[in-house]
Parts: sequence; C-alpha cells; structure tokens
Amino acid sequence: MARPFGAALSGLALAAVVGVIPSTPAQAEPNIDDVKARVDTLYHQAEQASERYNNAKIELQELRHDMASLKADQARQDNRLGAVQKQVKDSIVRQYEGESLSAVGQVVVSNDPKSFLSQLSTMSAFNDMQSQLFSDYSTQLKALDIRREATEKRAAEVAATQKKLAAEKATIDKKFSEAKALLGRLEAQQREALASRSTTVRTPPVAASGNAAAAVQFAMAQVGDAYVYGAAGPDAWDCSGLTMMAWAQAGVALPHSSSAQYNSGPHIAESDLQPGDLVFYYSPISHVGMYIGNGMIVNAENPSAGVKVTSLHSMPYVGAVRPG
Repeated sequence: MARPFGAALSGLALAAVVGVIPSTPAQAEPNIDDVKARVDTLYHQAEQASERYNNAKIELQELRHDMASLKADQARQDNRLGAVQKQVKDSIVRQYEGESLSAVGQVVVSNDPKSFLSQLSTMSAFNDMQSQLFSDYSTQLKALDIRREATEKRAAEVAATQKKLAAEKATIDKKFSEAKALLGRLEAQQREALASRSTTVRTPPVAASGNAAAAVQFAMAQVGDAYVYGAAGPDAWDCSGLTMMAWAQAGVALPHSSSAQYNSGPHIAESDLQPGDLVFYYSPISHVGMYIGNGMIVNAENPSAGVKVTSLHSMPYVGAVRPG
C-alpha cells in the first residue's frame, strides 16, 4: 500500500505563515490567533486535495474494472467471429469443393429440380444469416472500440490527476519543513496556547440502535487517534477513512471519499438525525463526520486535532446521509 497522502503532515498547515511573517530575529513573534486561522485554512485546503485524491483512486479502480470487462467482451466477440468463420468455410466446402457442376448445372441434371431449388433457397437463407452475423459483429466491434477509447482516455486523465496531486503533496512536504523551523522559534507558552485550541471533548454518545450501534462504537473507540491524509486505520485516519471503517463493522461498504459517501444513502433532515448518521461539511463537500446524538459528532478533524468529538455545527454543515 502506498504511503498515506500526508503521513508527514501533522503540522503542515503552519507552512501558511511562511513567507508572510518575516523570519529575521528582529521581527515580533507570530500572533497565535493569526497562526491558528492560517493553520485551519491550510488544513482544509489539504483535506480538499486529499479527498480529490481519494475520488481519483475510486474512479481509476472503476475504470480498470471496466477495462477488464471490455477485454472479456472482446474475447467473446473474437470467439463468436471464429465460429461464424468456420461455419462459412464449412458451408463453402460442402457446396463447392470437389464439385465440377455449377449450381445451375445441378438444377439442370437434377432428377428433382424443385427439391434442389428448395435446397438452394435454404442455402441462400443460411448465407443471409451468416452475412447478418458478420454485420452484427462488425457493429458490436465498433461499439467496443469506441468504448475502449473513451475508457482509456478517462483513465489517462485520472492518472494525470494523481500525478498532479502527488506533486501537490511534495510541495506541502517542503513547506512543512519550513514551518517546523518557524514553530521552533515560538516560545513554549505560545506553542502550548496553539495546542490548547484543539482540545478534545469526550462526550458519551446517545445509545444507537441496529447496525448503527456497531458503527458508533467503533468510531468512538478511535477518539484520540491521529489524523493522516489518506489513512484508514488502524491507528490513523482521515475523515472518510474513519466513517468508512466504522460502518464496515456494521457490514456496510462505503467508498473512501466524503463526496462519494454523500451519495451512498438516503439524505436525512437535520431534525431527523440519529446516532450513526453521516454528516457532511463545506461546498463542495470535503469533510464527513458521524452524528452521535445531543448535537455532537465524532470525526477525524485535522492533523492538529486528530479524531475528536465536537459540535454538529463546528464547521459549515451541508447535510446528512443514513447508511445501510
């Protein structure tokens, strides 16, 4: 398995202040509120990139499956063409090979011309059928070629997207190194103040029922774990990786993508939320958490906060889905 999409990004967002706060000793130390705001902004930007990366992986997997189906279709068509070709060859051999008389001559010398004409008509109908088989095959082959070309083109586009996102990750890693140097210049009290902005609220969830109980129990057991872009356990998670694995404990398969999970079940009104429902944030959707009752959610939030319990409206709320 490839290294998760941000395994070294536990403090990457501080890179946002690099280049906007002079690094000379004579300058005042960064304002904690400004650092916090820039950290949160870059965390969200990185999460958006991570979710796009997850979407690209899902799409590429589907395209590869489609290509395998196309190859199987092509093999079946080739087999069918071979059978048709053999039928035509056999019919030609049976009718003409070793026979010096033409079809007209056979009619002339036949003791029963009417019977031969009937046979000839049957052969003509058979040939028409073979011709139709070739026509059908040709049409289907062209359709397969068109589909293959479209699929290969899309696969190339997705691969290009993955390459672009990998380049983004390299850029973020570089800035993270610069941010570590900046963080090292903060006084101990400032670092403690920054860390205190991401305290974890441990709130017991409302009792969940049915399959949701297993999902909620699993998600809550991960509170305190690390957030890593692209991760899906066992000790680190991104937002959709946590909800995917939580609902897997209930036997429900979800894609590793917040936007894809939003389309994985019926949409639920906020007034009808129940523990286990998935709740989504931002437009376009780029974050997902799990409702646990009493206006609270559990979610893999960001590299600073990790997996934590927070309020339903701590982020820009979009909607909810009930899996299963």
